[in-house]
Amino acid sequence: MGTSELNTTKKELVDWIESLKDDSMVSLLNSVKLSSEGKSGDWWDGLTESDRVNILSGIRDFQQGLTMSSKDFWNGLANG
Repeated sequence: MGTSELNTTKKELVDWIESLKDDSMVSLLNSVKLSSEGKSGDWWDGLTESDRVNILSGIRDFQQGLTMSSKDFWNGLANG
């Protein structure tokens, strides 16, 4: 990613973060930030109960073969 593209992406992310109204999303992003700075413990501890349930549900779906490839997903969207 070139410097110009990187700066554009950063600005878009800042604008998006400023528009967030979902506390759990802001909390998740803050956990990522703290983790990247080496200031947090286990990222799992910073998740909301809802986030944990969703992640565990996704893991169960994967283990049970209830997932699709990214290619199949995008093809389905493109082809209706």
